[in-house]
Order: sequence, then structure tokens, then C-alpha cells
Amino acid sequence: MPAVALVALIGLGGRAARMIVAAALLFQLYVAVRVALLVAGSATPLAYVVGGFQPPLGITLRADGVSALMMVVSAVIFLGAASFAWKDFAQARGQPEARLSLIFWSALLAMASALNLLFTSTDLFNLYVGLELLTFAAIPVVAIKGGAETLRAALRYLLFAVFGSMLYLFGIVLIYGAYGTLAISAIAAQVQPNAATLAAAGFVTVGLLAKTALFPFHLWLPPAHAGAPAAGSAVLSALVVKGSLFLLMRLWFDTFPSLREPADMQLLAFLGALAVIIGSVTALRQPRLKLLVAYSTVAQIGYMFFVFTLVPKTAGDIVASAAWTGAWLQVVAHAFAKAGMFLAAGLVAEVLGHDRIRDLGGLSARAPLVVLTFAISGLSLMGLPPSGGFSAKFMLLAAALAEGHWVWATVIIAGGVLAGAYVFAVLARMMAAPTKAAELASIGRTRQLIALGLASVSVLMGLMPLHPIAFFEIGRFP
Repeated sequence: MPAVALVALIGLGGRAARMIVAAALLFQLYVAVRVALLVAGSATPLAYVVGGFQPPLGITLRADGVSALMMVVSAVIFLGAASFAWKDFAQARGQPEARLSLIFWSALLAMASALNLLFTSTDLFNLYVGLELLTFAAIPVVAIKGGAETLRAALRYLLFAVFGSMLYLFGIVLIYGAYGTLAISAIAAQVQPNAATLAAAGFVTVGLLAKTALFPFHLWLPPAHAGAPAAGSAVLSALVVKGSLFLLMRLWFDTFPSLREPADMQLLAFLGALAVIIGSVTALRQPRLKLLVAYSTVAQIGYMFFVFTLVPKTAGDIVASAAWTGAWLQVVAHAFAKAGMFLAAGLVAEVLGHDRIRDLGGLSARAPLVVLTFAISGLSLMGLPPSGGFSAKFMLLAAALAEGHWVWATVIIAGGVLAGAYVFAVLARMMAAPTKAAELASIGRTRQLIALGLASVSVLMGLMPLHPIAFFEIGRFP
């Protein structure tokens, strides 16, 4: 539906943009929930052959457990971000049509369409198309404010994205040359650990790491996310980086499961551990709130890479299932927590006219809901109960300890402590007395409640039982 709405938006222009986007995102949420219910009810994935042409000539869209999960998460966050940006990108009556409004709403629909394609495609080239659409829809959101700083951030994002795309495309060319197909199920059935396949897997992996912003490929993410408007930052941090991460999971768990050697997976986990520690320490040193939240994203992404070493080739036992569940809970909990936190950071800048951390004093008295939103989001990022972040990190920690991975267990604990340090440092500033008298802008309660609502989802997830979730296992290709 977002793709159809995007075509309508281009034809009808910016004055009808908000209503078209609202209708499309509401319908997307309905479809996503319906798909999730059908997958859960049948305990089997849903598949649709586009145009009736069977693979390898045709395209098959497939929704398994994690696909359906991410479709619902994406739909909710896009709807929340659009509601938050409703007034920011409105067309003024009696005024010429604003180009920025049309750009923002078009980019939002394009990102939603691209993510749906990534979550449901079963062909490596179609996944490449979705990945590129996602990237080139996100870059205008980064640069939409204009100015030298945001343009530099967008250009850096573009350079990293092109680098990642070239490597990914080269990798799938090698795969097609070796197997004559790009269908995930067909490749998984005949994959061999030959030189071409190993090289292809390496190229694709590095390309996707660059797009996911895993350390040391994270340099584009903080300035890009910090420079975008609040609603754009929420979508970029919560969802856009998850698109390439989702594809990376598809690659190693569905396309090349037999190639997952322990040493290679330990390398991915090691990079994840570096991201957790370095991202958290760097967040502590940031003078601006949005930059702190952006570096927190770098750190939180790192946790998701422990799953590559905690779920061995011979998956199926309770420990592997717990690690698999914990990784996806981390993906979802981080999405909602970070969406709420970026929206809260945007409201802070709107109230105070800046987001300098040292000058946040008095905010708790003037905007208590904003402070509460930041605190709730931080609860999940720290991994404290009750929160989805706690459930996710506890299951990853339990799996690491059960499998004897003491280093990863230590990093998980240390990351939570460091997250607590930067979250409480910001909260202390927010609750302090004002450093100087200032005239504060007023903000609407509706937008505060939207941010609080998204953040609250990450906490409500903590009420789920701490055991593997069968829904996440539905339809895994192997």
C-alpha cells in the first residue's frame, strides 16, 4: 500500500500528502497485523507468487514469523512518526506548495515500501532493490533541513551506502555465477564452501555491515541521525538500520547456514562487542542530546550481533532458541525505545531551542512527559526490568553463560552499566535547576503522548515470559 500511495502522492502533489500518507500507513498496519495473525494461526509462512510466475523467473514474497513481526513493528513506528510530524510538514493554506513537505512524505512512504520488500522478499537481487530504495529514500530525510552540516552528513551516508551496495552487488553476482539462481531456498539447498561462495559471502557481509553501521563502519550514523528532523531520526534509528541487519540475518541463517564457521561468527560477535563498548563510551562524551542518542544506537546495534555466535549450526536446543528470541526482542525493543527517545530529543530542542546536555536544567518541571519518555526509553536501553531491553539482554546473557561465552556475557553486563551512566547523566541534568532564565517554547501534548506511547511499548514488552517464542521460529528456511 505505501508504494501505491507514493505513486498517488507524486500525481496529486503535496497538498494531499498528509491524508494520503495517513490512509496508507493505517492500511499498512491493518495488513501487517492480519499477516501476523495468519502466520501465528497456521504456524506456517505465507507466500505469494507475483504475477503467477514461479521462481527463478518470477518473484515470491514470503512472510515468516520474523518477517511478520518486523512488518507490524515497522507499521506502528511509521504511523507514530508520521503523527508526530503531522504539523511540522503541513502545507500552509493560501501559500505556495512547500517542496520540503512533499519530499518528507514521499521519503516516508518510500522507506515503508522498501522495508516491506526487505522483510518479505526471498530473492537476493530483489533484496538488493529494496536495500537501495531504502537508502535513497533515507538520504533526503537526512539532508532535508539543509545547511552545510546536514549536507555533509548526507554525503557521508551516501558514500558509505554506495560502498556497501557495490560490495553486496558484487557478492550476489558471484553467487549467481556459482549457482545460477538468487532464490534463498535454492541456494541454501546446494551451497558449497568453495572459493567463489566464501568470497561472495564475505563481500555481501561487509557491504551489509557498512549499511548497518556496525563498528568500525559507524562513522556515518551519528551525524546523519542527529541532523535529521526528529521524526526522521526516529525512523532512521529504529527501522532503517534494521533493514540491512535483517538482510544479514537472512544471509547467514537462511541462505548460507552451512557456511557458519565458529571463527567467522566470533568475528561478527567481536565487532558487536566493540560497538557496545566504544559506542557507549563515545555517547558519554557527547555535548548534544541527539548525538548521544545516535551513538547509543551504535552501541545497541552491537548486542544484536551476539546471536551469530550464540546460535550454532545445529540450532534447535533451548539455549539456541533463547538466543534467537533474545536477538529479535532486542531488535524490537530497541526500535520502540529509540523511536521514543529521538522524538523526546526533538521535543527538548523545540522547548529549549537547543539540545546541549549541560543546559537541560529545569526541563523536568516544564516538560515532565518528555523527561518521562526519555527515562522509559533509557530503562530499556540499560536492560533494567521491567522492559523489553531487559528480556532481550537477559536471554542473550543466559545463552552466553550456558555456552561458556564469558567474554560476551561480560560485554552485555558492561554495556548495560555504561548505558545507565549516560542515561542517568542526562536525567540528572534534566532534573537540575535551570542554569539561567530562558523563555521556553510550548509544545503540544499530543506529540508528547506519541513519543511516550512508543517508548512505553519497549517497557510493556518486559511483561512477556522469559522463554523462547515459537512465533519467531515459524518458517525459517533451514
